[in-house]
Amino acid sequence: MKIHFRPSMAALGLLAFLTNCATTVTEKEKPSNTSQLMNMPAASDARRPDSTGAATSAPDARTTGEANGIAATPATAVASAAALAADRPDPNALSASAASAEREKEKKMTALDYRNMLANADAIIKVEPKNSAAYLQRAKAKSYLKDYAQALPDYATAIKYQRNNPDAYYNRGVNHLMMKQYKSATSDFSGAIKYRADDKESYFGRGVAKMQMYQYKSAVIDFTKAIQLDSTYADAWEYRGISYSSFDKLSEARRDLEKAATLNPEAAKSLKRYVGNEEGKAPIKPAPVARPGTGYHPRPGQH
Repeated sequence: MKIHFRPSMAALGLLAFLTNCATTVTEKEKPSNTSQLMNMPAASDARRPDSTGAATSAPDARTTGEANGIAATPATAVASAAALAADRPDPNALSASAASAEREKEKKMTALDYRNMLANADAIIKVEPKNSAAYLQRAKAKSYLKDYAQALPDYATAIKYQRNNPDAYYNRGVNHLMMKQYKSATSDFSGAIKYRADDKESYFGRGVAKMQMYQYKSAVIDFTKAIQLDSTYADAWEYRGISYSSFDKLSEARRDLEKAATLNPEAAKSLKRYVGNEEGKAPIKPAPVARPGTGYHPRPGQH
């Protein structure tokens, strides 16, 4: 029995996956979700509510940047400037693992945190109108507050002043996804990968954007790279399986979706939807195992 992928419903499901907000798609029509793409630094403790729940007063603009991790020491500033001039990755950017850890932590942030981030960034920009990190902070705050169109100019300004910052491209890519501007999202995730080549979530984001444009075979390559970087990345296994099912690679689809379900039980919904539960089906041939040092990984059509 063939079960064909329904692109329009998958598109709705992917948007729900990215926003964690309600959509018209039902649970059985969308893949499970266990990760969030948006990245944002934690709001300053000085801006969090006090023990009574009341917000504290706005911080002085001269100290706000340092409190939010925006200020740089002379040595790191020189290193960043040299890398920027040579169009190399910023040596002071977060590592891929650190960026991923921050994204996990940031899931717990509140709307008040985002509004405080916005106020902090505004204060810094008034004093330092060319502060790239402040523009990025303000852009991310707007994105989290779902003011996607207004966030774009700030992302553009952040990249203008620091074009080698992978977080600026990554977050603008997510913002473009929210606006259904998938070609632009693909370009931004490619920019993030250029300056942080081992960021699994950038490969995953680019794969998502390609799925939205029905470029399933190309999306498989990006999800494969994400899996290479983290073999326990349940969402990448799940979305690669869905991509395989869209061009009738049902054996590969079942293999990936079964793997995803072992990592995240919610993925069983996608397994049932996209490849079914046929009785007596022959065992799926396991994915090829890379030999140490070969760099081999499965490509679309290889099984």
